[in-house]
Amino acid sequence: MPSALPFFVYGTLLTGERNHAVFLAGRCASVRPAVLDGAALHAGPGFPYAVPDPAPGRRIVGELVTIRPAAYPEALAALDRLEDCRPHGDGEYVRERLTVRTEDGGTAAAWVYLAGPAVGARLRAHPALIASGDWRRQGR
Repeated sequence: MPSALPFFVYGTLLTGERNHAVFLAGRCASVRPAVLDGAALHAGPGFPYAVPDPAPGRRIVGELVTIRPAAYPEALAALDRLEDCRPHGDGEYVRERLTVRTEDGGTAAAWVYLAGPAVGARLRAHPALIASGDWRRQGR
């Protein structure tokens, strides 16, 4: 099993959003604000995609979710299914270990679901950028 890292969430898995209640509620040990630098947020069909982006100031606003140890294996499997994260990396999303900034100024390693190869290529060719980097502030 992969390392039991917290998850950086930035869309429908955020507290109060539709998938948080289904996949994370009752499984969380902690949820705290965090930021992923070096990535851009793009609008998808009812949910966002994170795409690595080295442009200055690119960042995604989200939450660092720590899952209770007893609930971790089930939560990881459920999130991988939700995100169509496949072992060979050809799904809608890929799960990568990245470093995020926490609200206290520290950093933490976290699992982040990034747009998979085909989706990422499409978004780089035809961006759907959410300039604020904040799913909740995109005006949907």
